[in-house]
Amino acid sequence: MSSATGRAKIEESESLRDAAPPQPARIISLDAFRGAVIMFMVLVNNGGGPENYHQLEHSSWDGWTATDLVFPSFLWIVGVAITLSLGKRVAMGAGRPALFRQVMRRSAILFVLGVCLYLPPQFHFAAMRIPGVLQRIAVCYLVASAIYLTTRLRGQAIWIIGLMATYWSLMFFVPVPGYGAGHLDLQRNLAHFVDHTVLGPHNYKEGDWDPEGLLSTLPAIATTLFGIMAGHILRLRRDLAERTTWLFLAGAVLTAAGVVVNHWMPINKKLWSDSFVLFMAGLDFTIFAAFVWLVDGNNYRKWTRPFTIVGMNAIAVYLFSEALSILLDATDAHEWVFDTIFDPMGSPRNASLLFALCFVGVTWLFGWALYKRGWFWKI
Repeated sequence: MSSATGRAKIEESESLRDAAPPQPARIISLDAFRGAVIMFMVLVNNGGGPENYHQLEHSSWDGWTATDLVFPSFLWIVGVAITLSLGKRVAMGAGRPALFRQVMRRSAILFVLGVCLYLPPQFHFAAMRIPGVLQRIAVCYLVASAIYLTTRLRGQAIWIIGLMATYWSLMFFVPVPGYGAGHLDLQRNLAHFVDHTVLGPHNYKEGDWDPEGLLSTLPAIATTLFGIMAGHILRLRRDLAERTTWLFLAGAVLTAAGVVVNHWMPINKKLWSDSFVLFMAGLDFTIFAAFVWLVDGNNYRKWTRPFTIVGMNAIAVYLFSEALSILLDATDAHEWVFDTIFDPMGSPRNASLLFALCFVGVTWLFGWALYKRGWFWKI
């Protein structure tokens, strides 16, 4: 954790870089959007009891809920940040090999943090989970950055199409032993078979399959590349209103495309299906366009400031929330607090939601404390 030298550091982090070198306008909305996504992630990950509202749970298989939007949104934001940060540094003359070395270092740190996060409290190395949220972010950041640094806009678009087409082909045409090809249910799909075969016990709770597994990382990289495309729009030398319009338009087209592709390959977060990639990218373009229009276009910044504070320290806030959750579960404090304080306050779903909201409040206070001290964790 590094300490800033003063308020100037806070303002620098809050500005989130210019949209393009010649333009002085600052894109504050990206931090606000990132913070909103992190806070919603903390909310849905920390329900107090066994019953939660449907939209605060992941879809069981096909279909989607608001919760399913969280992880693709974070990867999409990573893509936007790649364009803004690496693009600016390339424009200033930074060498691509040096930039990629920094990307590799950051990716390695993220991956190791993700693996270490799943070790406590048992520290069972023989069956520790290798895939995970931070691990997928690390891989997608690494590959998407490499693509960005070695291709132009057209090449990046070809990569998106290629990754999605490759995943489609593998899932539909490569036979799974004992079942054949083209199955997209839980037990018979190719992604499940690959994770079970390659990773074995190092998967999610069931031990043989993982929602952040190996094969489905291919379309997840495409999600990150869609964020890079949004970053290209932000860097256009156009008025903010025109760039916002392009973001809205891209969102509408991609959302519609996801609905169409859903007829052949259903929207499915656990498989990270091609329709899921398109549909969620469309929602991200649209929601972010609204943030840009409100925050940067119309200067409605006061109501988004709580999100912006969190967005400036997203990884630190996320790790704090996960560590706090592990601590509460390991000490049985979670169950005691919920049963003693929250369960008597309402229906099971409302009690669970109240617990989650309080958890979000504690997490936000941690982010606010970092902000007030000018501490920003940069990997």
